[in-house]
Amino acid sequence: MSTESNANSPQSLIVELEEFPRKWGWLLALGVVMVLAGCVGLYFVTAVTLATVLLYGGMLFSGGILSLFYSIRVKESKWHAKLFNILLALLYVVASIIIFMNPVAASAALTLVLAALFFVIGVLRVIHGFRCRTKGWRWVLPVLLGVVNWLFAIIIILSWPISGLWVIGLFVSIELIMNGWMLTFTALVVRKLAIRAEEG
Repeated sequence: MSTESNANSPQSLIVELEEFPRKWGWLLALGVVMVLAGCVGLYFVTAVTLATVLLYGGMLFSGGILSLFYSIRVKESKWHAKLFNILLALLYVVASIIIFMNPVAASAALTLVLAALFFVIGVLRVIHGFRCRTKGWRWVLPVLLGVVNWLFAIIIILSWPISGLWVIGLFVSIELIMNGWMLTFTALVVRKLAIRAEEG
């Protein structure tokens, strides 16, 4: 039997599940760190926004360089397919350079994209809600969520371009706090289960 099949065998999964309760402390520590990082991010929301935009630019640059090397080395049957891949990779690299040169303008542009995304999601949720009117009161929730998405989009657009300095950082910080609390509660539940298992 191969090593891969051994790693995915039921016995190995049981061992991993048995080891998991013993490592709840690391899970708890990670959750607390994420919550603290999110709280600090809410205070330095502009710095978090710019850092996130620069990180996004770095990901674009890395992806563009890797795609460029791959496009040059790969053997395409048609030259226009290879040319398209090379141009797309160069577009990634150019976009990342623009982000590095002016992260403030890049954050403003990405904030507009985020506002448009909120608006579109709101439209889809409202349409879905009205289509579910025959299912009773359940149609109200998607409609309300859609309206909330529209409010977010309106607030972002009305406060633009200033919103470009805080919107991305705000959502990143809130995401860190939510995930941190989720990991924290998960660690506490695992610890309680581990204690019950030892007592039993």
